[in-house]
Amino acid sequence: MKLLQQTILEKGTVLPNGVLKVNTFLNHQIDTGLMIEIGKEFAERFTDSNINKVITIESSGIAPSFFAAHTLDVPLIFARKKKSLTLKDNVYTSQVFSFTKQETSEITVAKEFLAENDRVLIIDDFLANGQAAQGLIDVVKQAGASVAGIGIVIEKTFQPGRQILEDKGYRVESLARVQSLQDGQITFLQEQISVTN
Repeated sequence: MKLLQQTILEKGTVLPNGVLKVNTFLNHQIDTGLMIEIGKEFAERFTDSNINKVITIESSGIAPSFFAAHTLDVPLIFARKKKSLTLKDNVYTSQVFSFTKQETSEITVAKEFLAENDRVLIIDDFLANGQAAQGLIDVVKQAGASVAGIGIVIEKTFQPGRQILEDKGYRVESLARVQSLQDGQITFLQEQISVTN
């Protein structure tokens, strides 16, 4: 997706240890116009997948997931990282390790929002080692529902996430596939657009 790649090049920052900082448009401040286009792109890619629910993890996955769910005209569920007083019983849970935060969170979804006949699209902001997607897959499986596909805003192709998910039989669609962040330079896998920060 060229618009997303261009935004990453213009506004993204490469930090040490393979971290791509995109807080000016995705992870802290949100470029709503870009999110609308991302939502449309996901909806188009999965239009024939009979999706009736979209699921993500709070908080960075919510904006792209919202616009995808809105375009597909289906509900959006977001897994909670912190349990509230109203989310204690009748829940599905899974453990998710965050590469960026270097910590494990327990994600939680109320059982009432997922059913056996659901075909679920998982959406996340980043794909690195596939931990978030695997946590959401676990939650969907606990409900007896099926994963129709996995949509990723930004994929780090130099980390094993895609391979892990595809080896398990899941369809992965990434809108921007980063090949390298070496020396502060962002290089994309397909179009080979690059810039130095």
